Amino acid sequence: MMYKQALPDFLSRNPFPHPLTQGFFYREKMRAIHRIAPDRAFETILEVGGGQGGLTALLYPRSQITNLDLDPRYAAAPCNQQAQVRFICGDATALPFDDESFDAVTMFDVLEHIPDHKSAIAEAFRVLRPDGFLLVSTPNEHWQFPYYALMKPICPAESEVMAEWGHVRRGYTLADLTALIDVPCQGSATFINPVTVVGHDIAFSKLPGRVQRSLCTLLSPMIWLSYALHRPESKGTETASAWQKSSGLLFGHLHDLSPSP
Repeated sequence: MMYKQALPDFLSRNPFPHPLTQGFFYREKMRAIHRIAPDRAFETILEVGGGQGGLTALLYPRSQITNLDLDPRYAAAPCNQQAQVRFICGDATALPFDDESFDAVTMFDVLEHIPDHKSAIAEAFRVLRPDGFLLVSTPNEHWQFPYYALMKPICPAESEVMAEWGHVRRGYTLADLTALIDVPCQGSATFINPVTVVGHDIAFSKLPGRVQRSLCTLLSPMIWLSYALHRPESKGTETASAWQKSSGLLFGHLHDLSPSP
């Protein structure tokens, strides 16, 4: 029995609008996350910053999911109305849960939004049970917007995009994440490579939606081929990674670390 959703079924439920054109980049993210996610019977999972995407519930449909987000409006989102999901409004740096409450914690595109990311990681490991997993996705050292300078005339400035998305930092190398999380990485997979990134940047350009979809459709043979050839270790602009809490590891010292940008 598979405990995580089979890859074709998982990808078919891409929640991003127009999933095969403007939302194709999200398919790339989902595949990378699926690649690093362990196929384990997680009874309870905490999704930090899950918002209205519901990605963790799609990935682990047999698990009970707690989605914690700062925005209380997301409580009404359809993904948070499912029987397997409960929504809690809260802060990633001060989780309202007892120690060792969850079998896994997910932080998909969240860390780059949190000023005090050290406290967020400390809290994630505090609520993890021994041998539990932390699953993360973040932009990496290759991320920039737009990726190619020739697209700047049709795209908002990178500073505007980061402000709109609420990013407080551009991204993390795998070495950055290892230093921050302070345990060995169990596996990683990149996504949105130097070819498929063109579709991503068009999707967030200043062009009208109909034009974006037309361009993505026109470029789809090139994008799909590059997607098919992409491997977990290929160059990409974002990274999904898995980290495991050792049964003998103590994380209390992380609470003493000062905030870091």
